Amino acid sequence: MDADAYLARLGLDPGRAWPPTLETLACLQSAHVRTVPFETLSITGPPDAPPGDGVTLSLPALYEKIVENGRGGFCYELNGLFGWLLAELGFDVDRLAAAVLGDDGSPRPPANHHALQVRLGEPYLIDVGLGTPKLRRPVPVGGRAGPDTAGVEWATVESDRPDADYVARFSRHGSGWTDRYVLTTTPRDLEYFAATCDYLTTAPESPFTGDPTVNVGTERGYRRLTADSLVEIVDGEERERAVDPGEWTDVLASEFRIRY
Repeated sequence: MDADAYLARLGLDPGRAWPPTLETLACLQSAHVRTVPFETLSITGPPDAPPGDGVTLSLPALYEKIVENGRGGFCYELNGLFGWLLAELGFDVDRLAAAVLGDDGSPRPPANHHALQVRLGEPYLIDVGLGTPKLRRPVPVGGRAGPDTAGVEWATVESDRPDADYVARFSRHGSGWTDRYVLTTTPRDLEYFAATCDYLTTAPESPFTGDPTVNVGTERGYRRLTADSLVEIVDGEERERAVDPGEWTDVLASEFRIRY
């Protein structure tokens, strides 16, 4: 596995990845969410196609998929490999267990999200594995950052839940705050997430085993491909067009640089 090849995948010269400072970290995170898509094709496959080959949580497998094959992934894959890159570049990084909140506010199942923490004098929440909205810059643990170029501000606040240390929340364009997920700050190994990853990639009731989804950050928003439409959000404004089954993989290639 080659850190320089990973940086090239992000469109970055190795000189921009040193020294391991907050500015460097912010550059890496922003580049990642704008170049490596969140996508579920290894689980679902494209529309009207057989399911994907599944997800393997080993660093060599993730490197092959994301760096060598130009693919994306979901949280365990994206933050899984990004955590390795940050450590290679000299950052003090921990893997954190988190749980995205359901519509009823319940964090089920446990560890349904993988985030990262980097210590640079103080701890920062790092996350390149969210669907939307994107977390584009480091967020101080117990503080706030933003708004970013897409008008999204993030914050972490102490949680009053017995199963969580902090809540990560966001605000779009100055609107009210929405809780996105809860997290604990206990360091974990990548293998810690294997059981929940297996459940989320196979269970019929999982949000990831239905229709495929692909999304990637842009300078002022994001682009999302669903089973039948392409949506682009710019400065909070949405544009949508229908995508026919016969052109789906062409749109995937042209808009997300993924060939499937």
